[in-house]
Amino acid sequence: MIRSVFMCAAAKNEAHDESKRGTCAVSCRGTPIAVVIQRGPRKEHPVPSEASPDASDSARVRTRSAGRDIVVVGASAGGADAIAAVVRQLPGNIAASLFVVCHQFPGAQGQIVDLLNTAGPLIAKIPEDGEEIRHGVVYVAPPDRHLLVKEGYVRVTSGPRENRWRPAIDPLFRSAAVAYGPRVLGIILSGMLDDGTAGLVAIKRCGGVAMVQDPDEAAYPDMPRTALANAQVDYRLGIAGMGREIARLVGESVTVEGPAPHDLQVEARIAETGYSDETISSQLGELTTLSCPECGGPIWQHGGDGVTRYRCRVGHAYGIESMLSAQDETVESALWAAVRLFDQRANVLTAMAEKDREANRTRMVQHHQKLADEARRHAKQLRTLIIREHE
Repeated sequence: MIRSVFMCAAAKNEAHDESKRGTCAVSCRGTPIAVVIQRGPRKEHPVPSEASPDASDSARVRTRSAGRDIVVVGASAGGADAIAAVVRQLPGNIAASLFVVCHQFPGAQGQIVDLLNTAGPLIAKIPEDGEEIRHGVVYVAPPDRHLLVKEGYVRVTSGPRENRWRPAIDPLFRSAAVAYGPRVLGIILSGMLDDGTAGLVAIKRCGGVAMVQDPDEAAYPDMPRTALANAQVDYRLGIAGMGREIARLVGESVTVEGPAPHDLQVEARIAETGYSDETISSQLGELTTLSCPECGGPIWQHGGDGVTRYRCRVGHAYGIESMLSAQDETVESALWAAVRLFDQRANVLTAMAEKDREANRTRMVQHHQKLADEARRHAKQLRTLIIREHE
């Protein structure tokens, strides 16, 4: 912490520790002023070392009243313009902090920040790890990092991908629910697949409010539609009506009581620390015969809150739609690998047939040429299968 103390020339002589003083062009009744910079201890936030809940995760034990002042927003395809349209409707003195995850490829988050800064009076920025939370600021997840909410500050981490994304929406929503409970308003906007649904359910389990863009107007309706089908959504609204409801909901008095459910604390800690193992995974669900599409590790299925999810040993997590999409990509990659191998096999067999022809080994020429033709036929069939899947 840095504190500036203004001192006139008379008082300046009484100050000691010259290394912590500077001067500026300010005067006190004609007498130059010195600025004494006093440096206090920097506030450090604890960084947990493994994915088990600690006392800070269970801090909401005593019943108390507070205002709803944490707004978390998730979007994917078609979501950047939707986020800007919502932010444009909010007043600059809003008594809340906003946190945004929008699925974008690395480097695009800076464009979102620029878009939001020109959309309305609120300040948008990419936060630093450990940065303290302030009202009237929109915190945008940085490229390839999860944005998490802790009590009073944010974490920016490299935890395992969830729903094949980092940043992902579920970790942000879940962390906010664990840290702030009913003080959280979660909003799902346009996007594909199902990221954000489990996070919205977590917000509801902790007493928060759920808002979803009307799928009928969303550029990509999958995320809003999946959230509506699986979470107890409080508000289904078009973009034009969201700002008014957000402004009304923010600041409403809510009662905060009890810690967040244990499973949510465990999942929030995995995203924060990047640490998981068999013991931690077994706390969340049952071991399956599936393997993780990203790392190949074993998968645990859990869904005691009504939303089926999958998480592997190292922490990669998937909703059902995200798991199916990841498996589709894995299958396609395997098929293209098979096409490549059949093509290579055909090339090798053709070369062998040419050598046999030079040596007048007629029967071997026929044998190797037959195998080469067979390999090319298999490659062609696989190509046709892959292409048809995308038609």
